[in-house]
Amino acid sequence: MAIQKIEAPRFRLALLHPRYWLTWLGVILMYGLSWLPYRWQLGLGKALGRTLGKLLKSRAKIAKRNLELCFPEKSQAERDALLIANFEATGVAMLETGMAWWWPQWRVKKHMQVENFHHIKEVLDQGQGVILMAMHFVTLEIGARMFGMLQPGVGFYRPHNNALMEYLQYHGRVRSNKYLVDKRDVRGMVQALREGEAVWYAPDQDYGRRRAVFVPFFEVPDAATVTATSMFAKQGRAKVVPFVQTRLADGSGYKLSFFPPLKTLPSGDDLQDTKLVNQIVAREIRKQPEQYMWVHRRFKTRPNESDPSYY
Repeated sequence: MAIQKIEAPRFRLALLHPRYWLTWLGVILMYGLSWLPYRWQLGLGKALGRTLGKLLKSRAKIAKRNLELCFPEKSQAERDALLIANFEATGVAMLETGMAWWWPQWRVKKHMQVENFHHIKEVLDQGQGVILMAMHFVTLEIGARMFGMLQPGVGFYRPHNNALMEYLQYHGRVRSNKYLVDKRDVRGMVQALREGEAVWYAPDQDYGRRRAVFVPFFEVPDAATVTATSMFAKQGRAKVVPFVQTRLADGSGYKLSFFPPLKTLPSGDDLQDTKLVNQIVAREIRKQPEQYMWVHRRFKTRPNESDPSYY
């Protein structure tokens, strides 16, 4: 069965239409900033993030609530400080998009450290596919670029609604990776795994009730979590390898960390497998909570539609 790869968008004169001029202005600014010294971009990104935290009040409210639900043991002052640090990290991530899309390889390598990549290589060398179990840290964009430089892989993809941004986003994300499949193309992902590819998949957000079970995540006892990780591993005959990218506190760059393949997944018990996935995600978030995407409503889906919202 042939994989239905996302077709690469081509540059068209229509992208120069006045409706895209504001987007072009933002893109040109982002491109110019991407060539500033890295530490300058860190400083600018943090300032941008603090500003966004004040302007995007609804997102700040969601992030604040997520932190209350996940870290009830922390004091209000500690959570407030974590919220500010999270928006700073998010601001930096916006500039990292330019780094991921436009930096040359030599510059990316200069700011890149790798830990335990052999966990990926050993599985692929055996001809088996790898589910790269990623997590929604704000560094996801730069992490994908760096991973592709180690091992070009395949990613799930949702096209951008803006045609110009779709052109830039697609070509930015395949710069060091193989190809992209639509996020709804389950067969395409399974086929890629059976062909021995490394496929990027992040199961840690609330994707609704479909193919989900309600299991603990941090201190929330009933977080809707997809069971697809087990399904992909079983149908794709693949190993699940957790993966994390971290923006280093000393301002030197990033560390990509790979963990041993999950020996017990799939176990045949979707509930237990999904609990394990959430335990791993929570463990890694606790190491760098300021770098996680708290602005999404992780707990929006309740077991019963009549249950009161956490938000």
